[in-house]
Amino acid sequence: MCGICGILATRDGFDVGEELVSAMNDTIVHRGPDDGGSWYSPEHRVALAHRRLSIIDLSAAGHQPMSNEDGTVWLTFGGEIYNHMEIRPELEAKGHRYRSHTDTETIIHLYEEEGPRCLERLDGMFHLAIWDSRTRELHLARDRLGKKPLYYAQTEGGLVFGSEIKALLVHPAIRPELDEEAFFHYLTFVCTPAPLTMFQGIRKLAPAELLTVRADGSTTNTTYWSPMSEEAAREVAGATEPELEQRLLQLLRESIGARMMSDVPFGVFLSGGLDSSTNVALMSELMADPVQTFSVGYGAEYARYNELEHARKVAQLYGTDHHEIVIDVADLEAFVPDLIYHQDEPLADWVAVPLHYVSKLARDNGTIVVQIGEGSDELFHGYQSYISHARFHSRYWPPFQRVPAVIRRGIGRAATSLAFSSGRFVAHAQAIEDAAAGRMPFWGGAIAYQGELKERVLSNGQPHPDSYEIVERLWEQAERERPGADLLQKMSYLELKNRLAELLLMRVDKITMANSVEARVPFLDRRLVEFAMALPPEMKVRDGEGKYLLKRAVSRLLPQEIIHRTKQGFSAPVSEWFRGDLGERAQREIQESSLAERGLLDYGAIDRLWAQHRSGRGEWAFQLWNVYNVSVWHDLWVAGRGRA
Repeated sequence: MCGICGILATRDGFDVGEELVSAMNDTIVHRGPDDGGSWYSPEHRVALAHRRLSIIDLSAAGHQPMSNEDGTVWLTFGGEIYNHMEIRPELEAKGHRYRSHTDTETIIHLYEEEGPRCLERLDGMFHLAIWDSRTRELHLARDRLGKKPLYYAQTEGGLVFGSEIKALLVHPAIRPELDEEAFFHYLTFVCTPAPLTMFQGIRKLAPAELLTVRADGSTTNTTYWSPMSEEAAREVAGATEPELEQRLLQLLRESIGARMMSDVPFGVFLSGGLDSSTNVALMSELMADPVQTFSVGYGAEYARYNELEHARKVAQLYGTDHHEIVIDVADLEAFVPDLIYHQDEPLADWVAVPLHYVSKLARDNGTIVVQIGEGSDELFHGYQSYISHARFHSRYWPPFQRVPAVIRRGIGRAATSLAFSSGRFVAHAQAIEDAAAGRMPFWGGAIAYQGELKERVLSNGQPHPDSYEIVERLWEQAERERPGADLLQKMSYLELKNRLAELLLMRVDKITMANSVEARVPFLDRRLVEFAMALPPEMKVRDGEGKYLLKRAVSRLLPQEIIHRTKQGFSAPVSEWFRGDLGERAQREIQESSLAERGLLDYGAIDRLWAQHRSGRGEWAFQLWNVYNVSVWHDLWVAGRGRA
């Protein structure tokens, strides 16, 4: 895994050069501490840079930016292409001469043959930039599922891009200013939906997006892949349940095996749940040496968050070389400044904190590549909240819409008022409120502020965009890509396009790369995703229990106690910590933040949430962590108050 950045001047006078792009590159050295390089075009219009975390072909032959044989095509690339060795013989047969064993070179030669359409043949995770001096075009691309982020900012004179926003901010044409539209959406989704970022004028590519920028500054955006595969739909439609089980296990085995491609040590982040245990079980089949496993937990007083005992049982069962770390509130407080710095824009999910410490544990033990379980719950409906939303929609939403609108609105207002005054059952009340307004009740698996609650914490009369428009757009997009898609398919599509890409995978990328660790995601293999998205509802949820087919597929690999263990999400005891000194500090920093000067939020309403939370009369930790993150972020990146 690596970091990339670069500059394209579309007008004379735009600042571009090796010294500037090298300074940009220096901000992301953690993404690639093993090597760094830059290239500056002879016409002084393009500069590319690269930071290298050496994983495949550790020799100097893997140095980037890298060019084709005659120097007309240049590439800076971060990621892993798992099928590059399958493509290589085809390219060699066409006369291409390789100078390394890297996947980078395969991308270059495949681009020479097929142009930007080469992206459709690459299986893996990546962000990349290709400069083609023959067509005078810069191509920027993000992988299908958005495992790697790519940011850009286009001004009148040129374009700047990079793996992280901090690299773009080095350029004198880019200034750190708050994007208020993104801010309002962030309050709801705890991240910013693509193409927005929290920085005005800085955008990010969406999953599977290709951006082509021409020398005159004109651009073209295309989406080169959809998870709604017709081929997968045909395969699933003609298969029996045992055949589907066998096919799913085959896809998992192939995906995990492909992600073991590495010339450096690799391992697994292990919770002891179904997904990470499946990673360990299948990896153990393919290795002679013990699997390296890493877990993070908390003290005995936080038993409901702790998964260490489960992880230890799995580690013992498969004979892994197991490592673990226990963290407390002091560790969270110590990490907050670095958390805000490395995330670039706020990702209000406190899982980033334990993720940092387990990533550091892996790196400190010499493990540079890890496999993780992200994506499984979103594809196979592992969260009970998904099942509850689906049940609510199928049973209550259609008849509720036949009730006169004035009565629906009254019911919605009553439900939300009762919930917010008590601090209880807020998610249920918001579902009723949405149904009363004729809106789909599922906005995603991590929603902080919406509807009445959002109105309460915003300053009186503060105009703001309706975040439901993001949800509605993705619902409609799913229907266009698969007419007649069922509810569970649409829910997964929404999660793939927003929460998974912009929150879960984003936090994995930012936090693991901050520790110079590469995280690979076998459940998000392209073929596995297409297969899962084609499954009918009864293959995902059966008798009120999620992950039906996945559990059947691994039933001979894992003990039943692991397969049917009650779902326990990766979390941290921030709710409890917020009732103590950490909460007092966070409340004070929110009140004193430079964000407060903008008049966007009602701080009296936020203080009332603090009071309810401390008294135990409400559960508002998730919403308060949201405001805390954006407040500290504004101090660092916009007000320039610096890291503590």
